[in-house]
Amino acid sequence: MYPRSPFSCATEDMSQRLGWTVFFWVVNAIPFTFGMAVNERIDHSCPPLKLEERWHTNMSGHREFTGFDLAEKFLLRKGAVTDDRPLFRLGSKPLIKDAELVFPGGLSHEYSLVTTFRLRKTTKKDRWFLWQILNQAGNSQVSVVVDGAKKVVEFSALGLLKNNLHYIFKSRDLHTLFDRQWHKLGVAVRSSTVAVYVDCKLIERRLIEERDAADMSGRALITTRAEDGRPVDIELQEILMFCDPSLAEEDRCCEAPGAVCEFRETHDPTAAPLVTSYLHRMLSKPAQQPADQCQCPAVKGEPGLPGLAGLPGQKGEKGDSGQNGLPGIAGEKGDTGIAGSPGLDGHPGNKGEPGSAGEKGIDGEKGEKGAAGETGLMGKPGLDGLKGDTGPEGPPGPKGDKVSLSAA
Repeated sequence: MYPRSPFSCATEDMSQRLGWTVFFWVVNAIPFTFGMAVNERIDHSCPPLKLEERWHTNMSGHREFTGFDLAEKFLLRKGAVTDDRPLFRLGSKPLIKDAELVFPGGLSHEYSLVTTFRLRKTTKKDRWFLWQILNQAGNSQVSVVVDGAKKVVEFSALGLLKNNLHYIFKSRDLHTLFDRQWHKLGVAVRSSTVAVYVDCKLIERRLIEERDAADMSGRALITTRAEDGRPVDIELQEILMFCDPSLAEEDRCCEAPGAVCEFRETHDPTAAPLVTSYLHRMLSKPAQQPADQCQCPAVKGEPGLPGLAGLPGQKGEKGDSGQNGLPGIAGEKGDTGIAGSPGLDGHPGNKGEPGSAGEKGIDGEKGEKGAAGETGLMGKPGLDGLKGDTGPEGPPGPKGDKVSLSAA
């Protein structure tokens, strides 16, 4: 036998260590991975779902679909035809039915909700339920909400402790959903995540807490306004519930104008075959005998291949509050506001201090002579006056008549 070189011995030793490291990782991952696979197999049964041929094109080949056509379940009538596809009439009556009639075998714990619709000008700012299940008391079990005013999509579910789990997806990429054009909205619900897709593009994926099973003894509804419980005024082409959470992810929107769909490989979200095949190869490899082990000085080898992705970590604690940000740039001057209403009368003010004496004014012009006044009352007699001086001699008096004495 030829003696082994130090480099070959080091390489073989490193390869064995890497192999056993991966082996132990696989062993630790088996319960988690197998649990997912078993969970999907023992989940509520779903009926076969017959779809148009375009769905097989979207999925890169022919496959069997299971789930529920909610437009069919709620007996929506077909109306006008747009882009060679019929629209459904939502009408004016509430779209609500017994949950058991919609989901006879129960709701799958993992699923995809896919719908194609177009908002109208009068409803693009409405808040409405795309889908919701209520219990007998009228409390929400699970729901998907579209909020046009805030331009967000919300997912709510019931937690294991009967607490409400509420997640808001508010990425700016969701704004196109409200531009009054045709769009496909997909919601993929898995055991630990919820993902939202618009036109077959991933918008956001969120980790969620464990969910409780929905109670099917209540009611189910679709496309219903949150304000008054009436059907929302939208144009609807389809609303489908798949029992496979990967459908929303694998959909390629091949029916969209200008779409070019080529074959692509799909992956198995459980990865169980990969784990079992790797485990079988590791266990079938013969154990190395002590005599075959390399007795060579240690030599630093080449960097190894990247390791497999680790398992998802636990949810971290809430971080500390961040520092205050810098002041923002001053905004532009706003438009002049509308004149306000007159204010209420104020309370009387306190008496002011006396003012200083003013300067003497200029003499005014002489006024016109006034009219004669009325005659006054006679006054009281005055006091006797002093004796006057002797007056001047008066003129001679008239001659008197002659008087006879006898007659006297």
